[in-house]
Amino acid sequence: MSVFFFTLLVPFLGFLFFFKTTKQQQRSHNNNHAPLSHPIIGCLVSFYQNRHRLLDWYTEQLANSPTQTIVVRRLGARRTVVTANPRNVEYILKTNFGNFPKGKPFTEILGDFLGCGIFNVDGELWHAQRKLASHAFSTRSLKDFIVKTLQEEVQQRLVPLLEHAARENHVIDLQDVLSRLTFDTVCKVSLGYDPCCLDLSKPLPPLLTAFDTASEVSAARGSAPVFLVWKMKRMLNVGSEKALKEAVKLVHESVMNIIKLKKEEIRFNRKNGTDLLDRLLEACHEEIVVRDMVISMIMAGRDTTSAAMTWLFWLLSRHREQEASLVKEVYDENNQNQGLGLDYECLKEMKLLKACLCESMRLYPPVAWDSKHAGGADVLPDGTHVEKGDRVTYFPYGMGRMEALWGENCCEFKPQRWFHEENVDNGILKCVNPYMFPVFQAGPRVCLGREMAFIQMKYVVASILNRFVISPVSDEHPRFVPLLTAHMAGGFIVRVHKRNGTEIENTYWCSTSKIYIEIASPLTQGLGSWLRGMSHELDKAMGKDLRVITERSGGAMGPGDSKVRQRNDPGQIAAEVAKV
Repeated sequence: MSVFFFTLLVPFLGFLFFFKTTKQQQRSHNNNHAPLSHPIIGCLVSFYQNRHRLLDWYTEQLANSPTQTIVVRRLGARRTVVTANPRNVEYILKTNFGNFPKGKPFTEILGDFLGCGIFNVDGELWHAQRKLASHAFSTRSLKDFIVKTLQEEVQQRLVPLLEHAARENHVIDLQDVLSRLTFDTVCKVSLGYDPCCLDLSKPLPPLLTAFDTASEVSAARGSAPVFLVWKMKRMLNVGSEKALKEAVKLVHESVMNIIKLKKEEIRFNRKNGTDLLDRLLEACHEEIVVRDMVISMIMAGRDTTSAAMTWLFWLLSRHREQEASLVKEVYDENNQNQGLGLDYECLKEMKLLKACLCESMRLYPPVAWDSKHAGGADVLPDGTHVEKGDRVTYFPYGMGRMEALWGENCCEFKPQRWFHEENVDNGILKCVNPYMFPVFQAGPRVCLGREMAFIQMKYVVASILNRFVISPVSDEHPRFVPLLTAHMAGGFIVRVHKRNGTEIENTYWCSTSKIYIEIASPLTQGLGSWLRGMSHELDKAMGKDLRVITERSGGAMGPGDSKVRQRNDPGQIAAEVAKV
């Protein structure tokens, strides 16, 4: 009798659970504008269908929510609250900071790679590492960074590399070049070690390739539809998890060897060093802690800045009028510095360049999303309930595309939005709410290296713009790929052309620049746009590549003059231009 009763009770309880779960998920969908969920599997179907466009999928869901917050449930993952609401972001990162640590689920994903480094820990260990690292970002350190590291790396390595590419008409991957540059600089600052990556004739150092592999696989863990999959692969040591294990082993061994060499150097020289590794060793931290912190600093300092610069150069290639204004700013600041080059004070005055970098990072943030885990039940300012253990994610990529935050032109590249409307011409930047633009985080965990990142990006971008024009080989819109830090899928393939001193104001290029037109100036922005359209028409009509350059006054030609040059028959090209 009891067995019969039990066999009836189990299906009945199962039905009640199914019914309750279904109602909760439907109510969540209706109230929070969450993705449509199903019993047991949650929104796994929608998540899988949109796995190749997750960023845009989340952005659409958030834009349709009146609070810019959604609750996501799916099989194999924790209940996740995703928000693009600045009030919620401030609450998570500042107001109730103590209730939203990284949490064990996050540290488990990155633990094999980052260990107990500053970006993967909470509490006292985080406080101690942050306090020690803060000394590396003083104003004096920033000035030393420019003189000792950036000038050498850019002037002696990057500029000759780009000059060679321009001279030989080589196609290069600018994303790869900038990634090599930033890896060199961050290794010098963090380790006092120079990996010499900017020699394209040599293979990449094993440390760098292992670093890339470890970052990519670790990021794939976090975006996996079902977390159990990567955990099983790790247990069996197969596939991507096997590659991760090998890459992490190489990274750890390489950094430990550098630490041992640094210890020997300190013991024999008995001098206080200036890099982060020196400070960590002087503080008598254990070697494992030192290793993990240095790895975290390399990851943060390398990929974030190279990604931001890569997307900025692509955006400038689509907005040559903005590039022209930047070139003028660089030229003017350099002149005011009496041609002595770019120093700390000079870079600080480049307001338009900072606005362009901010606008680029608003649209293509180096870190697309960041997650915490609720230590206890809570309620966000918009009324969203958070349960203990929930994953709580703020979403800079989506925030940059919220019309409610940035207006109807939120998806357009408009650096002027960073200036006070009445002071655009005077170059007075706005103080933007950091919880509306949290690309450097905010609150107690705000990025210590924020100013160093801006200084490095300004120096590199200004140095390139002052000498070269960057021309993408493809007209297609590149794909934004969010790993631990975001990058451009397939790289940023470009041709490099020498800028004609300071006379070139604006450039429109097609792929191989077999012919080009130079127009003396001043020219209006409208004429520049017409020329760009004309270049595409010529490409179609003639099957040839065209480069259109708008010059400022001071060249050999007078205002209103033009000349067309081609290797073979200038007259024929001039005739075609006249037809167009």
